Amino acid sequence: MKILVCISKTPDTTAKIAFKNNNTQFEDAGVQWIINPYDEWYALVKAIELKEKDPSIVLHLITVGGADCDAIIRKALALGGDEAFRVDVESDDSYVIASQIAAFANKGNYDLIFTGKETIDYNGSAIGGMIAALLDLPYLSLSTQFEWNGTEAKVTREIEGGEEVDLVRLPAVISCQKGMAEQRIPNMRGIMAARTKPLKVITPIAVNALTHIVTYELPPAKAGVKLVPADDVAGLVKLLHEEAKVI
Repeated sequence: MKILVCISKTPDTTAKIAFKNNNTQFEDAGVQWIINPYDEWYALVKAIELKEKDPSIVLHLITVGGADCDAIIRKALALGGDEAFRVDVESDDSYVIASQIAAFANKGNYDLIFTGKETIDYNGSAIGGMIAALLDLPYLSLSTQFEWNGTEAKVTREIEGGEEVDLVRLPAVISCQKGMAEQRIPNMRGIMAARTKPLKVITPIAVNALTHIVTYELPPAKAGVKLVPADDVAGLVKLLHEEAKVI
């Protein structure tokens, strides 16, 4: 069995967000970059758990981006994985990214492709579905549990108001979220081993972007808090109605 885990680079949640060039580009100076948590904590760790149960599984990692992604994919290798690949193209367009991954996966004949449910910077939730469509594979999103018996997988996924359990024949694409696995920290042995594990740079295929970012905008600054005396019910109702407009 072959598993491919998609890894993306995102700013640390504590990073100060700013933009440049008339708010058309993200200001990355001084930003601490991390593995997207949904990719790391759930997709990658679940794949590692499967490999620990069956050492014959081949586990590959892939990312799309420039050379500044190498440190991120190396950290992912330190957690686990046999080999990593970086498609050497930088793009903010989901279709371009998904197309690069799909083209690579198609040549690799993977049985299972794991992605995080979304990235924490753009929250697009688009890549997994696009990969599945490009490869003509079944796609199960928002997955919280995964059990595999060789040719078929049982996947529990979150839906509005509850959960559903699906059976799917592999190959398939699965997006993962909280519940799929528990976060791990790389140990020294893994960190040292990651230095010698293969990281191959892949030439991208030609793909035309379908979208481009016109401008960024920070959310408005939070307004000050208004304190209402506990016995001023009428005043509270008036504020909720006329200012907050929630009643």
